[in-house]
Amino acid sequence: MIKLHDLTFEPYISANELQEIVAQLAYQIYQDYKDKCPVFVGVLNGSFLFLSDLVKQYPGDCEVQFVRFTSYEGTSSSGEVKTVLDFSNVENRDLIIVEDIVDTGNTLSFMTERLNQLNQKSYGIASLFLKPDAYNKDIEIDYVGMVIPNNFIVGYGLDYNELGRNLPEIYQLKQQHND
Repeated sequence: MIKLHDLTFEPYISANELQEIVAQLAYQIYQDYKDKCPVFVGVLNGSFLFLSDLVKQYPGDCEVQFVRFTSYEGTSSSGEVKTVLDFSNVENRDLIIVEDIVDTGNTLSFMTERLNQLNQKSYGIASLFLKPDAYNKDIEIDYVGMVIPNNFIVGYGLDYNELGRNLPEIYQLKQQHND
């Protein structure tokens, strides 16, 4: 168990399991992009550890850049997405958008609307985690590491009010039992 701010979290996914998932995703992406030089676009802040491990596992040529959009306050999405750091130099390029987690899909929807205004060659979406019970968009996610329940998780880049990103494994919010 760990405590971040006022909440307690319990172990959920080990560091070794995460590395296996990342390796599988890197292989899947490589199968589709091996004849290209994709630009992996990490969505900050949450994707930085995942993106780092993903490109280390990716056997082909690639480039990296970052974008940043904000929508979270505490443990829930505010519903409003704002651009903090935008795409750069993506014209006529193949992009892989790298998300740590997709829950409601609001950030993803905002980002794909922005991508549709740009002249990239193509884009695919890779997410380490997907919460189908929370996801309410029609945007296809091309590469999903793991489907998880709609529980709040931290670690491996994911945070609770900025704490927990540095944890090498994933923890989930401990459910309170009223006995």
